[in-house]
Amino acid sequence: MSALTGLLSNIQMYSTKDGPGIRTTAFFTGCNLRCLWCSNPEAMYPGRKIMYYASRCHRCGACVAHGADGSVIFGDEGCIIDREKCTNLFEMPDICYYDAYEEKGMEMTVLQLYGKLVRDRAFYENSGGGVTFSGGECLLQREFLYEVMKLLKQDHIHMALDTAGLWDFEAVYPALELADLILYDIKAWDRKVHKQCTGTDNQIILDNAKKLADMGKEMIVRMVIVPGLNDGRADIERRLEFVKSLGSCVRQVDILRYHKLGLGKYKALGLPYPLEEVPECPEEAAKDAVRLAGRMGLKATVGG
Repeated sequence: MSALTGLLSNIQMYSTKDGPGIRTTAFFTGCNLRCLWCSNPEAMYPGRKIMYYASRCHRCGACVAHGADGSVIFGDEGCIIDREKCTNLFEMPDICYYDAYEEKGMEMTVLQLYGKLVRDRAFYENSGGGVTFSGGECLLQREFLYEVMKLLKQDHIHMALDTAGLWDFEAVYPALELADLILYDIKAWDRKVHKQCTGTDNQIILDNAKKLADMGKEMIVRMVIVPGLNDGRADIERRLEFVKSLGSCVRQVDILRYHKLGLGKYKALGLPYPLEEVPECPEEAAKDAVRLAGRMGLKATVGG
């Protein structure tokens, strides 16, 4: 058996938002985009992280005492942590009595992850569900991912890849070939807007979408709408026209409303939230995009 290991931030059981049926979603760490609206910042970079939730803190002082070098002090709301100075930050989840500290990031072998994912096979079979690999960008760990997928394929478990599409097509082809469904993000059409929002332009992403269509790979295309960034009608129209050009392999388009559900995660990681002043996407704006997609002959939903 392969000695490869992978880095994951979370394994979510009983998911109904990452493909058909009841699913288990494995969130890989590491991403080559820097989306301003990312709701999984703990998965953006590989490795272990400590998240601190002030809302759970009872100000008992256990962590303050443990961080004797002054790296943890009381603030107006919970504790203030000097993450660069604190040398024993990863000990805090065991020190805290109230689970205010939570470690994210785990290294797993192929068999360990496979064992977790196959556990709910009966639920997958009864609901038409399966396993979804997400992130971060799961395909950045393509060799480890491929080994896990081979085992699941032997068990005839439906597999979906949730991806932003920024990868070398030939390098990840073996994993793509095993996937039953691709959840594919098209975040903006205008290259400058895409680079402003994600840190890179979208040419490779669009090219890879075409290659997936040439494979005949079933896709659900996801389009997020962020007020003031990528919500212009022209940008939405061009994205939908491109999706239409991919042909019948596109099962549907999911219009995703920008939300701030990830705000608490940024605070827990001690990171600034990039879109603090940007309002959430109005429901009517998402419905307008769905209606536009319908006029183009595309099946579309709000939120999947």
